[in-house]
Amino acid sequence: MTVATYVYPWDVVGDDAAAETIAGLGVDHAVVAAFYHATRALTPRHAWHRVVVAEHSASYLPVGEAWEQVLPAAQTWVDADDAFGQTAAALAAAGVPTHAWVVVDHVDDFDAPHVVNAYGDVYPWALCPSHEANLEYAVGLAAVIAARPDVSGVEFEAAGWYGFDHLHEHDKVAGIPLSEDELYLMSLCFCDACRDEYQASGIHVGRLRETVCTRLDARFAASAPLPDPALADPDLAAAVLGTRTRVANRLRGAMVREVRTQRDPDFPILFHANPDSRRSTAFTGLDVGTLPKDTGVVLNCWNGSTDPVTRALGHDAPVNAGLLGVGGMGSDGERLAAQASAMREAGASGIRLYHAGIGSNADLEAMRRAVEAFHGTVR
Repeated sequence: MTVATYVYPWDVVGDDAAAETIAGLGVDHAVVAAFYHATRALTPRHAWHRVVVAEHSASYLPVGEAWEQVLPAAQTWVDADDAFGQTAAALAAAGVPTHAWVVVDHVDDFDAPHVVNAYGDVYPWALCPSHEANLEYAVGLAAVIAARPDVSGVEFEAAGWYGFDHLHEHDKVAGIPLSEDELYLMSLCFCDACRDEYQASGIHVGRLRETVCTRLDARFAASAPLPDPALADPDLAAAVLGTRTRVANRLRGAMVREVRTQRDPDFPILFHANPDSRRSTAFTGLDVGTLPKDTGVVLNCWNGSTDPVTRALGHDAPVNAGLLGVGGMGSDGERLAAQASAMREAGASGIRLYHAGIGSNADLEAMRRAVEAFHGTVR
């Protein structure tokens, strides 16, 4: 039973009080961003600044000569050559171990093969896992993290399919609300590598593309959501999902094998996941039963529902519930402790609290109570 919170390096570097504040939450460890996409973040308690702008996907630790041509460039907005290492050292001094937070297929301003939808539109925020170049990229992320002696575990976000659902900067895509089925169709990739994967599965690529475009065009022309399923042919739907599952499992398997060449089986490896295999968000869809041995998942339970946890149980994989602890993003601090208890009772192995760096002081107090609630019957 473990409880952790997420942390950015800029939350800690340059602020002598930050690590002790995080330790005061009572968490078992912190999950610190090591490879992360662009973002703009508030830092309400930092000694130097209040806003940090991370301009592009970046590494927050040295990657070494072997990987510097493959992995994202080093960040320049935190005054440290190894911002991750400085954060881990400060947390260790406060008694908090560090796990690495690694974003895989969600990128920006990064030259690599991307997802291409049925219309030929490229998604520059989403790497396509069918490509060997992106497989090498993912393995490189795993290799760098596994080699760090200051890392006690790793969480891989967007390690699989990433797609249209991404909240892009200044999004203007909400004019026509799409169902989950339609978001799935908008996220299907038709790059050359994916076309090969479909053909290897016996799928006629041209017909699949026509089916996808026809269904989506019908939705774009309609005044209300369509009742029929996105892929009406169940055999085609199963074949497409099976292909995508095979590709994503290949990516995750390669990353795990790389970590295991350097770390023991008890080194925690978790994937941010959704039990709906069709989803292509940061919590990417996957079948928990197909995960590599000795790995687990973190599920998005930000709405407080225990349903994702119960759906993912029944396998050897540890199931952790991700909870939202930031009031400004929609968290209810008064209910957070009850949500934590509910996740434990539903069978969760642990909870992950998002996010100690960007939450208010009141949010941190709610997180502390949630930690106590989750550990209440096991400590």
